[in-house]
Amino acid sequence: MRVQLASTAVLTAVLLTPAAPAHPATTGTHSVVTWGASADRVGEGVPDRAYRLVVRTSAGGSDLRVRLSNAFGDRSLTLDSVWAGTQDTGARLVSGSNRRLTFDGARSVTVPAGQTVFSDALPGKWPAGANLVVSLHSRDAAGPATGHGMAMQTSYTAQGDHTAEESADNWTDRTGSWFYLDAVTVRTAARTGAVAALGDSITDGWQSSGDLNRRWPDYLARRLQRAGSDIQGVANEGISGNKVLADGAGQSALNRLDRDVLSLPGVRTVFLFEGVNDLKADTGVTADDLIAGYRQVIARAHAAGKCVVGATIAPFKGWSEWNPAAEAVRQDVNEFVRTGGEFDAVTDFDRILRSPYDRERILPVFDGGDHLHPNDKGMQAMADAVDLTALTCPYPPS
Repeated sequence: MRVQLASTAVLTAVLLTPAAPAHPATTGTHSVVTWGASADRVGEGVPDRAYRLVVRTSAGGSDLRVRLSNAFGDRSLTLDSVWAGTQDTGARLVSGSNRRLTFDGARSVTVPAGQTVFSDALPGKWPAGANLVVSLHSRDAAGPATGHGMAMQTSYTAQGDHTAEESADNWTDRTGSWFYLDAVTVRTAARTGAVAALGDSITDGWQSSGDLNRRWPDYLARRLQRAGSDIQGVANEGISGNKVLADGAGQSALNRLDRDVLSLPGVRTVFLFEGVNDLKADTGVTADDLIAGYRQVIARAHAAGKCVVGATIAPFKGWSEWNPAAEAVRQDVNEFVRTGGEFDAVTDFDRILRSPYDRERILPVFDGGDHLHPNDKGMQAMADAVDLTALTCPYPPS
């Protein structure tokens, strides 16, 4: 199978002349993404339904804003009440923390089909590594709902508008998905930036412990905090089953790159860790196909003034869709990632996760049980393998 990509002439021109901004200012403040989740279709909208969504901040700062998404809607979505507070336990909020968000001064907002909308800034300080709770309600939601299906985090729902309440009394139902929310930003020092992890189910956190923030980007966020890095924001833009080249489990990485990554405030570096879903299950994707897709990501990120860290594809022998042909493609793609010189930096997840006794298999101590997805220990080993200095991205990118 050959995949239609951008023309070689256009791709080469962009790679050779990335349109990078000047080095970011070292004084003043700006907005940085502190949490993100890739948008996808998550069933149908339910009228008079409220959602209490629990998310984990990375960068701390002030003037919190949320981005609401109707990217997959086929009609306008009106959210008539949106609040933000801090989690106590379960659906209960810390007393006095819940505050209303506004949109151009109004208490409600209508998000056109296919669009996103930012709230006004909510004054006050917001800490790093905290469980933020965004509660929202729509009186007349209908049609395709936008959100993130596999949150690996328990959130809550209620019938009717209970968004202003801090008690958990009316939030009796649970959900493992996030609805209508795809990013949160804070205002912080101008030298502070963010990294966006563009990936599939491994980045999304499958086989990590739910509600404990043990996805590899979570471990990375904690490392960055401890190190005092200029990179403090971490946006997890993984989608389970996602591919670089083809739509299916979410839009392809190429089709969602602008919305899910390049549009996020403060992102300096794109961390690209995708490809296993393109090559397994006899898809017919060749190494040249996947490398061409990687090159498009690099070109577009460079054109936006951002660096790209490439990660090798992890081993997955023992997974039901593994076969020698897919393994041969994986090895060829990984050789390009390691030695091609086109990424600004490389993280060798294959080397970190593979068994020394069978390099086509994940090390048993890191195996979540299905021979593809790492467990908590594997997730931490992945985060520990990232060179933190490579995420800061000198301007212009190479």
